Amino acid sequence: MHVLVVGGGVGGPVLAMALRDRGWDVTVVERTPADGRGSGSWFTVTPNGLSALAAVGALDPVRALGSPTAGNLVLGATGRRLGTIGAGAPLTDGTPALSFRRPELAATLLDLAVRRGVEVVERARVTTASSGPDAATISLDDGTSLSADVVVGADGIQSVVRRAIDPQAPSGRYLGLVNFGGVTVDHADHGLTPGVWTFVFGRRAFFGALPIADGRVVWFANEPRPAVSDHERATTSSDEWRAHLVDLAAADDSPFADLIAVGRLDLAADNTHDLPSVPRWHRGRLGLIGDAIHAPSPSSGQGASMALEDAVIMGDLLDRHADDPASAFSAFDTARRRRVEKIVAMGARSSSAKTPGSMQRVVTEAVMRVVFRFVVTERSQAWVTGYRVEEHLVPTP
Repeated sequence: MHVLVVGGGVGGPVLAMALRDRGWDVTVVERTPADGRGSGSWFTVTPNGLSALAAVGALDPVRALGSPTAGNLVLGATGRRLGTIGAGAPLTDGTPALSFRRPELAATLLDLAVRRGVEVVERARVTTASSGPDAATISLDDGTSLSADVVVGADGIQSVVRRAIDPQAPSGRYLGLVNFGGVTVDHADHGLTPGVWTFVFGRRAFFGALPIADGRVVWFANEPRPAVSDHERATTSSDEWRAHLVDLAAADDSPFADLIAVGRLDLAADNTHDLPSVPRWHRGRLGLIGDAIHAPSPSSGQGASMALEDAVIMGDLLDRHADDPASAFSAFDTARRRRVEKIVAMGARSSSAKTPGSMQRVVTEAVMRVVFRFVVTERSQAWVTGYRVEEHLVPTP
């Protein structure tokens, strides 16, 4: 059996490895060349996502890229502690949540897939996809086409494969936040705890920072505002964006203004979207995983982990229903929809909490202290981070 995986981000290579390990011929089609994948900020893969990496033997090869992450400390604009959020119970071998720079993790996973025999076609932008009785086909922007027994779209929130499955499929929903990310080197006097994300509900924006073992501090900012236009993005320099972020952070009692002022901006003006519910996840020999069907807000902290879970379960089901891909896709829908849509809804609620007006700040912080003490607890989040993909694979007869 041959599968074409559209998208070489995080989920695509893991699906490719899951199927290659079962003897499938696998081709990953990725529009970005290897030397063009440098942009992107940091994110955390919680233990549920790490269990998916372990299931395909990919955790150990990427472990050194990750920074162990014990949890999250939440502060208000005045520096007052609002609460903590755990990162989930470690794996049975003691591995905690790990934070990665997205392009480094994606590139390493794709390289690992290649070493296992997966073919990768780079600089290939997919324009259309179709399903026939015996094969599925994708067309590329250079006029060529590729066919296989199955096509799986792991091509993100702007998925071309999703549109091929259902031309009326919904698009991403703008959440009212613009995302920025960067890194600061050799700035020890920041008062942050190594291995812990510190979040600040600032007066004008939401900030997060993580000191990692090599002395760097990685950070991000979410600014509530209308979406950045293509013109604004093209005419605003990195230095101008950084100065703007310093100004946003200066209103708060936090280290973020100083961190950003001497830092490097790696991700600028990324409009934040989610994708709450996609009615059709498959058609014929075409299927979808990851952000193509359930993109959560970054506030959920689960985008990559859900894509990794998807990849392993999709690989298992496709192999078990190799003679009937439509049945595999239907089983995947049944297995995954309730969980992932619930997490997307949770992320949307988290994003809305980042955009309160400054007049409500005191009331909001008082409410948040109660929420983090009694509602958002390690126990209440266990259904998210305590998920272990190996427990949800179909048992071998």
